[in-house]
Amino acid sequence: MKNMTQVAGSKDDFQLVHHLTLKGSQFEIGRALTEEARRLGWSPTPVDPTVNRARRTWFERHWPQHDARLDGAAAALGLDPDQDELALDGLSFVPEGSGCSALWIPPSASTDGHGRVGRNYDFFPTTTSQIMGGEPRPNELPMASRPYVITTVPDEGLSSTVITMSDLDGCMDGINSAGLAVMLLVADFENATPPESISPQVGVGSVQLPRFLVETCENVEQAKQALLGAKQYDHGMPLHYLVADANGRAFVWERGRDGSEHIVELGDGPLCVTNHLLHRHPDPMNLPADTAAGFRTFERLRTLHERSKGATMSSQDLRESLCAVRPREDPALPFRTLWTTVFDTADRTLSTRFYLGDGRGYSDELVFHSSDR
Repeated sequence: MKNMTQVAGSKDDFQLVHHLTLKGSQFEIGRALTEEARRLGWSPTPVDPTVNRARRTWFERHWPQHDARLDGAAAALGLDPDQDELALDGLSFVPEGSGCSALWIPPSASTDGHGRVGRNYDFFPTTTSQIMGGEPRPNELPMASRPYVITTVPDEGLSSTVITMSDLDGCMDGINSAGLAVMLLVADFENATPPESISPQVGVGSVQLPRFLVETCENVEQAKQALLGAKQYDHGMPLHYLVADANGRAFVWERGRDGSEHIVELGDGPLCVTNHLLHRHPDPMNLPADTAAGFRTFERLRTLHERSKGATMSSQDLRESLCAVRPREDPALPFRTLWTTVFDTADRTLSTRFYLGDGRGYSDELVFHSSDR
């Protein structure tokens, strides 16, 4: 079953947001996602057949939900599911990358005993052509102006609700029916590099990784094991991920500049994340000065830390803290907060408000459940 509704904004606002709900087998979900991606202009990517065979083998062993959806994608495209010349995932319709700030409040620091994690999704309010240094093409929309909320309810396994700006088979934020929440943030602006290749690799790409976790893991311990066992690639934009669960646990997953892998935990207290590597700067009270290339990453983290340390926070306190680090509506600033999300891991809900444009504010807060059974 497929159902799509418009949930926020309009063609006259900066963002027009749709909620896509898919129920059925993973094959059927994959076919429906591919049909929607084709409608948006996506087409399969040519890939080295040897690499593609290895990718399918990796998915079959480690992410069988995605592997089954690839068969649905092949059916939607009229292709042999065993062909090796085209990658049938990476259903991208705009470029990737973002700023962002996030704050985890564990049950012990919450006024009602619910663990919550909130985030600002900060990104450029401009077109792809402008990001690349050119002028907008005729009728070209801003690259983040058509986000999707996607709820998938498979016949077997975990249901989930995710928000994506760019990939229908990936996401920026997600929560599943077990209460596992995952979100991505840029980890290291100053050391991002242009990709040598954007061809799909073996393992999970940076925007696929949150979807991989919410479909295969129920809690933080399972997520740690999945990440330590997964092959990952980022095409030159290093990201890190805040992962939290319904048991009140949370950690940040990141990779060092040397490829080392790090699980960052701060005990039973709030966990703040912005856009620098936490394993290099773990002490929020001993951060270096910000640089122009860092987009106030240290300042934003200090603000979130000061507002949350030693405090018992309500859901409204969390929202106000995120608002305090939101970029101003200033033409000189490159970012806007394009949505603010609050996950309630106890209730398995995702609540979000979408950016409608400078001077227009944000949509009413929308609440989505991780399962629509």
